[in-house]
Amino acid sequence: MKKILEKIKEYSRIIILGHVRPDGDCIGSQFGLYELLKENFPKKEIYISGESSDSVKFIGAPSLVSDDLFPGALILCLDCATKDRLSDQRYSQGAYVIKIDHHIVVDSYGDMQYVDEESPACAQIITQMAFEFGWKWNLEAATALYVGIYTDTGRFKFDSVRPETFLCAAKLLGQGISLQEIENQLSVETMNNLKLKGYVLSNFKVTENGFAYITLKRNEIEQFHVSDEEAASQVSTISTIEGCPVWAIFLEYPHNEIRIRLRSRGPMINKLAEEYHGGGHAKASGARLDRWEDLEGFVKKADLLVRDYFRSLTEK
Repeated sequence: MKKILEKIKEYSRIIILGHVRPDGDCIGSQFGLYELLKENFPKKEIYISGESSDSVKFIGAPSLVSDDLFPGALILCLDCATKDRLSDQRYSQGAYVIKIDHHIVVDSYGDMQYVDEESPACAQIITQMAFEFGWKWNLEAATALYVGIYTDTGRFKFDSVRPETFLCAAKLLGQGISLQEIENQLSVETMNNLKLKGYVLSNFKVTENGFAYITLKRNEIEQFHVSDEEAASQVSTISTIEGCPVWAIFLEYPHNEIRIRLRSRGPMINKLAEEYHGGGHAKASGARLDRWEDLEGFVKKADLLVRDYFRSLTEK
């Protein structure tokens, strides 16, 4: 952390990047760090570049910065395990690149890496860093980082949560954030999204051993007039099925890209994700199918993973 602080002090221009299709933790980390840097280094040029997220648009929306800003800048890459998933691939044009992340290390890109695989959210790392440095806070920074922690821990329900997580949340609450306002912003759903949720509940499938999944092809997503982000969020809709410790949603994006959101409340799933161009956390990973014909093979492997998990429980 001290080396990161030295680099922050060294550069007059800083650009903060996140990953493609950003979630609450990515946006929360970006805007939390942005507000902290603006508050504590008012003379520096601070920018956020990348994609936005509809689900947390109340925090803010990044926009691509111009090419001339990258040369000579410090690039801070947040919440992104691999360089190919950075939402702005001009990161390499910067003078110095630092990766700050909490995912399992598969790509040590950049000139410096700070990765805490035990942290449930990148926003928690940024929060700990800010308090370690004794930085001044503002309400916007505290709100953004709380949202990052809150969303990436499944509202403090995932077993990735650590005692330090609640300590960080308590400190952020002490900065004057409104829990009610945050909850109101995160809980509201569009009518179209609710209709899609009904479709998912009526059409998901469960394998013999207890792998639950739903496929949403391009025409189905467009039929409900929802964003890709709203469609992807439906992975939580099938997260509470009894006897199904692993579940997934298969989404067809534009240009025939088939992405998988894979979740677990028991078995380790990141190795399976790595077999399909992906990876991530032990119980929350992402992957990709080359074509729909590969779906059957993935489902069979996931089903066997669940079977072996239940067998290991009976052996104990």
